[in-house]
Amino acid sequence: MSATGGPGDEVVRFVDRDELISLVLDICNIDSPVGHEGAVAQRLYAWLTDEGFAPRRIGLFPDRYNLLGCLPGTGSGESLLFNGHMDTYAPAVPDDVHHEATRDELHKAWIEGDLLIGDGVVNDKGPVAAFLIAAKAVRRSGLRLAGDLLVSAVIAETAHEPYEDAPGAVRDTKELGARFLATHGGIADHVLVAEGTNFGLVWVEAGKFWFKVSVRSAQPAFYTPYLPPRGEPNESPNMIVAAAEAVRVLERWAAAYESTHRYECAGGTVIAKAQIGAIRSGDPSRPFLSPQIAHLYLDVRALPGQDALATRDEISHALRDAGLDASVELYVFRPGYEAKGVETLVAAVRSSHRAVFGTEPEPAPPPTSSMWRDSNVFSELGIPVINYGPRSATHSFRRALTIESLYQAACVYARTAVAICGPKKAR
Repeated sequence: MSATGGPGDEVVRFVDRDELISLVLDICNIDSPVGHEGAVAQRLYAWLTDEGFAPRRIGLFPDRYNLLGCLPGTGSGESLLFNGHMDTYAPAVPDDVHHEATRDELHKAWIEGDLLIGDGVVNDKGPVAAFLIAAKAVRRSGLRLAGDLLVSAVIAETAHEPYEDAPGAVRDTKELGARFLATHGGIADHVLVAEGTNFGLVWVEAGKFWFKVSVRSAQPAFYTPYLPPRGEPNESPNMIVAAAEAVRVLERWAAAYESTHRYECAGGTVIAKAQIGAIRSGDPSRPFLSPQIAHLYLDVRALPGQDALATRDEISHALRDAGLDASVELYVFRPGYEAKGVETLVAAVRSSHRAVFGTEPEPAPPPTSSMWRDSNVFSELGIPVINYGPRSATHSFRRALTIESLYQAACVYARTAVAICGPKKAR
């Protein structure tokens, strides 16, 4: 049972644990890898319609779109939008990143003891189900809110990004998700993004800068029998060999970067890290030619307010100082933000958390505030937003949430809805 003595006592008893479990299993057994969210969007659209939330489909493409539902208030209070994403990161087909892409828990969901197992359960359809059940509890209670209560489920939070495709050829980018929703009416006075924070309150997130590092050779593409004698890696005519030296330089730079890039505030701690996530060079059908070009693709997490061009120049200098002829191109720029004006929402969530758990929320682990999340979209648009939700304690090797944690999340969400949307605006 959820504790009493906080906002929403009259609503939280309508949060149905069995109904929550059923909805989680339902939508998490509809596989929705990013780019393929259409089936789960259709299911949730039907659920929102049946439950009286008059949903809108907001999207650029007919086969995958965002959802926005509303429980209208009287118009005399502040509004709250719950947000979560329908896409999962698990690849739809085997790729060159995951050796575990066919694991059941990346594509399905089931109960084991007190656990709900599944990647979709953890990130992010489990928390989406929790706030949908919370919103239904508000409606079932008969309580008339002063402000609108909105619920949204978006695509493309884990999106691929264009990098070398021709304009118009790309059907995936983060612009399709929360940003498209927000700029087409999916906003409120306050936004709660239901992402894993271990029930801590987070209102700062890292940015991310993606750089393409290209090393080029002025020498010919040597046929193997004509290779010159080997020298230092940075002098090799084979750019795969030179790229190996670039990797060493970039790893050393990334270690120094992480040690000096930290941002602490009441809304969380950002520790900015960087890694090389992709390499492209050569021709597997003709490995007898030394490649004249190699590309490394670098993900650099960034502090709020950080200058992407200055970071690019840092990387360029590190490579040049190592004797490498390399160019560095910024191809994704997504700044990080510390949300402003969150005091009302923070107070509501803290009070609701205390009513459910009987304790103050603990600070969130730094990795949960060192990501790029959809909360950055709302922060950039000047809307007060926080991240709050359950987090898998075993995420690195088993993607699962306890049934109790999802139920507790639903209770906190229901209480928060009442705390924000229930009172009339002060005049």
